[in-house]
Amino acid sequence: MREISVNGVAIPEGEVLAEAQNHPAENPGAALRAAAQALVVRELLWQEAQRLGIAAAPLSDASGRTETACDAAIRELIESEVHAPTASDEECRRYHKMHAETFRSEPMFEARHILIAAPQADPRSRLAARKTATDLCRTVAEEPSRFSALAREFSACPSREHGGNLGQLTPGSTVAEFERALAAMAQGEISAAPVESRFGFHIIALDRRIEGNALPYDMVASRIAAWLEAAAWSKAVSQYIAVLAGRADIRGIELKGRLSSRKLSPLETAV
Repeated sequence: MREISVNGVAIPEGEVLAEAQNHPAENPGAALRAAAQALVVRELLWQEAQRLGIAAAPLSDASGRTETACDAAIRELIESEVHAPTASDEECRRYHKMHAETFRSEPMFEARHILIAAPQADPRSRLAARKTATDLCRTVAEEPSRFSALAREFSACPSREHGGNLGQLTPGSTVAEFERALAAMAQGEISAAPVESRFGFHIIALDRRIEGNALPYDMVASRIAAWLEAAAWSKAVSQYIAVLAGRADIRGIELKGRLSSRKLSPLETAV
């Protein structure tokens, strides 16, 4: 690695190697570059805090972790020197209008299922379970009225006591494979083939599908304002760091991309 320095202050290679652990990347070189950039940005901010005589008492988070004096000074520097505009009601309404599809209530499904359980690590059991589930799919396709009775007889899920009824489901309440199958089904449909998951094989009956509704502006106004202000603050921090970088003597690396993407301490993200 080339020697990296900020206004004559060297950043040791060991620190770059240690910091690289906080920057997952496709290859080690990319991780090292990201780590070096993060440390350069940190040094820029630390030097500016020292130049302005800024100091702050280190804070502790709920887990008992305490920030360093350097991180405390950087936090205070950003709080005092970076200012971002608040989002007006007009801007929030405009954003809501332009991204209306983003603000919808979650869809809801009322479904039943029959679970033929089989452990993932047992190929023989999985094969037998798939065959049983496939046979059941054929049976309920011919006689849908038997679904609840077959659930009571064959299902390994506690819902068997209720004919396989799972009640009302929303995104996140079931495994991903089950959710994808529900999303692709029409109301009143029974899965033509078993749906495989880590638990085994499911035969699914979608009894009712309730699509999400557009949420009115008043319900999401505070969320939009918070997002716009966070975006404005992030941009302001990036611009502030760009100004510091522009007048600094940085050697061994070129800062690229979002300068504000340095790793923040847990305390900085909390405040």
